Amino acid sequence: MLTTMASCVSAPQHNTLTKAEIADGWQLLFDGNTLNGWRDYNGDSLTQPWHVVDGCIQANGDGSDLSGYIVTDREFDNFILDWDWKLSYGGNSGMLYHVVEDPYFKVPYVTGPEYQLIDVEGWEKTNAPTKLEEWQKLGVDYAMHLPDPDSMFVNPQGKWNNSRIVFDNGHVEHYLNGHKILEFEAWTDDWFQRKESGKWEMSPEYGLGRKGVLCLQDHGYPASFRNIKIKELSKKIPAKTEFLFNGKDLNGWKVYGTELWYVDKEGCLVCESGKDKQYGYLTTRDYYNDFDLNLEFKQLANGNSGVFFRSFIEPPVKIHGWQCEVAPTGNDTGGIYESYGRGWLVQIPDEKENILKQGDWNTLRIRVEGAHVQTWLNGELMADLTDKKIGATQGRIALQIHDGGGIKVQWRNIRLTRL
Repeated sequence: MLTTMASCVSAPQHNTLTKAEIADGWQLLFDGNTLNGWRDYNGDSLTQPWHVVDGCIQANGDGSDLSGYIVTDREFDNFILDWDWKLSYGGNSGMLYHVVEDPYFKVPYVTGPEYQLIDVEGWEKTNAPTKLEEWQKLGVDYAMHLPDPDSMFVNPQGKWNNSRIVFDNGHVEHYLNGHKILEFEAWTDDWFQRKESGKWEMSPEYGLGRKGVLCLQDHGYPASFRNIKIKELSKKIPAKTEFLFNGKDLNGWKVYGTELWYVDKEGCLVCESGKDKQYGYLTTRDYYNDFDLNLEFKQLANGNSGVFFRSFIEPPVKIHGWQCEVAPTGNDTGGIYESYGRGWLVQIPDEKENILKQGDWNTLRIRVEGAHVQTWLNGELMADLTDKKIGATQGRIALQIHDGGGIKVQWRNIRLTRL
C-alpha cells in the first residue's frame, strides 16, 4: 500500500524569483502558500484533493485516470517552464501543456502533450511483473518522443529533481536536472506520423493546440512540486501566405466520414455525396486560430456545404465549431453558424442573396482574429461578428459535405495568411 510522502521542507529561496529572473521575464505559477492561480480541469474552482504542504503543492495520491487534474487559470503558447518535483516510491505523475478545455474532452491528455514523471524502478517493482514501455518512462514526450538515455541524470528516489520544458513556436526541448534529454519539432510530417500510428491514433485533437493551460496530474500516487515558474516567449508569425491545397492531392488534410473527396483533372478539390448520403468533412491536420483565408468555390449540384473554423472532430464524424455557410441561393451563404451549439449567429439579409453566383465560381474570404469574425462573398461583406465564445477557442479549418445526398462542389486557390 502506498503511503503519503513525508512533508517536504521549504527553504527561503524556494518559490521566489531573483531580481535577475524578474528582469528576464520569469513569473511564478505557485506562491508557496496558496493554490491561487490553479483550478480543476474543465472547472472554475479548485475541488480536487491538492494541498500546500511546507511550501510545496502536494497531491495526496487520490487521483485516477479520470480525475485528479489541476490546471493554471491562464493559457500559454510559447514558453520556458521550469519546476522541481519529488515522487513517492513507484510514483507516477506528469506535467502537461497546451491542454484544451471543453466538456467533450473528459481528460487533459487527449489534447495536451505530457512530460512524464515516474519512479521507473519503484513502479516496476510495485507492479511486477509488468514493465513500462520505453515511451512511458521518465522524461519522455509521452507516447511520442524518447529521451537520450545517456543524458538522464536522476536523483535517488525521494530526492528533489528539476525539469524544464521549452516550447518555442513548435521547437520543443525537455531537460532533467540541467541536462537536455530530448528535442523535436512539433507539427512536422514526422510528428504527425508518430501521432497517427500510436497511442494517439484515436485522439484526433492530441497535440494540435497552439496554446492551452498547464496541467499537473495526480495519477494515484503522492507527488510534490515547488519552484514552478515560466518565462513566456514571443510568437513568430509566418509572413507569407500559404496554400492549404496543392492542386494535386489531399496532403495536409484529413477525411472524416464516407463521403467523397478527390482532386479532379482540372486540379480542383471536389466534395461529392457518396452512397451513404451523410455528413462528411475534410479538415486541415493543423490548427489555424487567427487567419485571413481566401478561396474559390463552384456549386455543381445542390451546393450545400460550408467552411468550418476553430473546429474540432468528435470521432467518427461529428464536428464542433463555427461554420461559414456555403449553400444554394436563399440559404445564407456567408453567414455564421455554430455547430452543436447556438445555431445561427449571423444570417444574410434577403437583398444579399443574389451575390452568390450559383453554378459559377465564387470568391469567399473569412478573417478570424481573436473574437472578431468577418466574411466576404465576391467582395461584399456578409458577416461582421464579435463573439466572446469564438474568441476563447481554437481549432481546425474544415470543408463540409451536408447530409441528404446530391451534393457536388469544387474548391480551388485555398490560401491562408496567419495573423
